[in-house]
Amino acid sequence: MQLPISNTDFKVVRETALLGGLSDAALRNIISDSSAQQYTRGQTLFTQGDNADAFFVVLEGWIKVFRLTTSGTEAVIGIFTRGQNFAEAAAFTGGVYPVSGEAVTDSRLLRVSARRLFERIRESPEIGLAMLASTSQHLHLLVRQIEALKAHTGAQRIAEFLLELAASSNGRCVVDLPYDRALIAARLGMKPESLSRAFNRLADFGVSIVQRQAIIEDVERLQDFAERERAEIMRGRGED
Repeated sequence: MQLPISNTDFKVVRETALLGGLSDAALRNIISDSSAQQYTRGQTLFTQGDNADAFFVVLEGWIKVFRLTTSGTEAVIGIFTRGQNFAEAAAFTGGVYPVSGEAVTDSRLLRVSARRLFERIRESPEIGLAMLASTSQHLHLLVRQIEALKAHTGAQRIAEFLLELAASSNGRCVVDLPYDRALIAARLGMKPESLSRAFNRLADFGVSIVQRQAIIEDVERLQDFAERERAEIMRGRGED
């Protein structure tokens, strides 16, 4: 199902690493003939080997991209949510998608034609320069995030993931886990068994998991735990 792009959607697109550096006029020009598309949970966006003629921006929901191994199992490459773009590398090279994409929740996506983007860059080369600057800044941010992620304990990664889902909640709250434990582990760079141990540790700080929900007895207490873990890690690195 195709839907018109609202002003709220436009603001989400402006948050993306790829298009965030463009002026409003340039951005509206690029997406003027694009539309929001609705996907149901489990629906395929594209399959590994399909012609890569577009990239996507997540407006709502969660999307996974994955490769099938020779044994037929899924290797999750990434999980994307609101305000994130994906599949642009394949679209820009004009080849095929090296991965498959699937909605892991009901989702809305903006599908942006690579051909349309290339036409606009040829007309206005400054668009390409702005996109290059934006993605370069995002790359530096990702490097810092990866460095920090490697230093985090498993429990700290889970705590920060849950705090992100809890948004600005205070006190006791219940958050819906957007996807299953295997995908959570893949997104956080953990093995499933490590994820279980981390959840068990967080039980001491008022976190319990019931099916697809996380019950946080006190958001501030969980935030304090994450901050203490971060401080301990930084203290340890300072002593190296």
